[in-house]
Amino acid sequence: MLTSTQGSNWYLLQCKPRQDERAQINLLRQNYVIFCPQIISERLIHGKPHQSLEPLFPGYLFIQLSRDDKWGPLRSTRGVSRIVDFNHGPAIVPDDVIEHLRTRCFNPPIMQASQPFKPGETLQITRGPLSTLEGIFLSMLGDERVMILLHFLNREHHVRVPLTDIARPRHYL
Repeated sequence: MLTSTQGSNWYLLQCKPRQDERAQINLLRQNYVIFCPQIISERLIHGKPHQSLEPLFPGYLFIQLSRDDKWGPLRSTRGVSRIVDFNHGPAIVPDDVIEHLRTRCFNPPIMQASQPFKPGETLQITRGPLSTLEGIFLSMLGDERVMILLHFLNREHHVRVPLTDIARPRHYL
């Protein structure tokens, strides 16, 4: 969980141009606690929709530090440009802002490839115009889509949904 530990705060780091990932890797190697909120971006590539994870704030990372932590190595960490500051001091990002971003941005799916859906299992659509509706899993359609049965507008509908847009309802986990 990304809540702060006793006596620590969240700060904002600016990365060098196009070196966000490099900064993340190097900070993690130094055992810093970092957070990079990401969103799923959909684009058409060669006429086909593709999804990718992209940083919500390109060029910036959040880092959790206390007064006892070593701040000096941050200046020489590859990929890191500086700690963002206001009024001659590092800008503290409130914990509730971090928590809000964590709940609103991409979280890896709970379902793993080793835990496939079973026919007849109840699933919930998590994104798109049908989000929050529940349906019955019928079958996989390749590796990226599923067929579910929705009871909607007093009718049964067979709906194809991207695998990334469905999940087991929270009360079933």
